[in-house]
Amino acid sequence: MTAVAASLISWLERFRRDRRGVSALEFAITLPLMLTLYLGTAEVTNGVSVKRKVTLTAHALADLASQYTAIDGTEMANILNAGSAIVAPYAAADLHETVSELSVDSQGQATVVWSSTLNGQALATGQGVSIPSGLAVPNTYLIFGQASYSYNPTFGYVLTQTLTLSDQFFLRPRQSDSVTYSGP
Repeated sequence: MTAVAASLISWLERFRRDRRGVSALEFAITLPLMLTLYLGTAEVTNGVSVKRKVTLTAHALADLASQYTAIDGTEMANILNAGSAIVAPYAAADLHETVSELSVDSQGQATVVWSSTLNGQALATGQGVSIPSGLAVPNTYLIFGQASYSYNPTFGYVLTQTLTLSDQFFLRPRQSDSVTYSGP
């Protein structure tokens, strides 16, 4: 064996036994995975928080409106503005809210009596709405609260596109058979 080959074998043997830098190498390999997990957890946590606030908003809209016998424009504005307080600290401009009253006919089919919205599209009067079969009690009324939020991820590292988070609630009017609305 030549001196060069022996030197090469000796150098390879020392390299195999040398443990300096292993920690740095392991850190460099695991860092991208750990950052992805951390940022992904933060994004998912924010998304779940916004979704919960959307659910609370939809319920609050229906709940507040169901407590009236008649609603005017000012009262409706107050009901719709409650959603802005609920979604705080998230941007209220991304929140779309609609409150409607539905009439359920003798066949259990629901149609819109009136609808009001903030940052969204009101339902058309007379428009049919699909309701759960358990709520299709003939000749009754329902208050229908809808909320949706266009969620933009904070970091955009794991979740990269805008998500539309939405929820809806149906409640019966509490003080009367139906709620009249005399607003714009």
